[in-house]
Amino acid sequence: LALNPWDVVLCISGTIISCENAIVVVVIFYTPAFRAPMFLLIGSLATADLLAGLGLILHFAFVYFIPSEAVSLLTVGLLVTSFTASVCSLLTITIDRYLSLYNALTYYSERTVTRTYIMLILTWGASICYGLLPVMGWNCLKEPSACSVVRPLTKNHLIILSVSFFTVFAVMLQLYVQICRIVCRHAHQIAVQRHFLASSHYVTTRKGIATLAVILGTFASCWLPFAVYGLLGDYSSPALYTYATLLPATYNSMLNPVIYAFRNQEIQKVLWAVCCGCFSSALPFRSRSPSDV
Repeated sequence: LALNPWDVVLCISGTIISCENAIVVVVIFYTPAFRAPMFLLIGSLATADLLAGLGLILHFAFVYFIPSEAVSLLTVGLLVTSFTASVCSLLTITIDRYLSLYNALTYYSERTVTRTYIMLILTWGASICYGLLPVMGWNCLKEPSACSVVRPLTKNHLIILSVSFFTVFAVMLQLYVQICRIVCRHAHQIAVQRHFLASSHYVTTRKGIATLAVILGTFASCWLPFAVYGLLGDYSSPALYTYATLLPATYNSMLNPVIYAFRNQEIQKVLWAVCCGCFSSALPFRSRSPSDV
């Protein structure tokens, strides 16, 4: 096959994604202090994005060096599983942040740990089921007219994925609106109790809202174009549009470590310790609430 520049860009994107998220996975896995629900969810997100990056690399390698329909189905299944798990992990993180504010007094309990494991099981169970569909026969290899903008996924399969994304986005939007209201109310109460100036309350509230806007804005700008195009396009649509909308979607996996992991103070401490050559898995930490967005 002639080398497609878009495939090269996707492969480079996958390499960057893999490197970033591999760092997060290693740090969380090898640091015993990172066993709190918040870090488990961040680890799930990083694992999903790591698999997505590896899937992009493998897809490029198999298309140009080992062309095979069976292998193509496996790599597409891996990509569907990993990207679905990434989006669902973002939802679980949002739910966790909301509950940490809504049920602040009971958040640090065994119930939270149990709920976290349940969310992880549901996230990866649903993602694996979505990813297995092409491998188990729901593909368009024998009927090209049933293909979606992403071959060999069928049009119906991609519609289900797009609708699922819109559902997740709607739930996240609603939860972040509720989080914003709780944060504003808490900031106002603290300002009144400590006799802070109104400007201080305004600055704190504005910072919280800006952070939430960045989180939602990044997620929407990365995934919305591809989700909309997945609903509107079909097998006859130009491949250029598919690449132009799929590439920004991969950027979400590239930005997730920056937004959810590298901004975390505890993870920053471990990374600095590793860079200084003084890494110790027994470093003391004070895990922040996941509501510190």
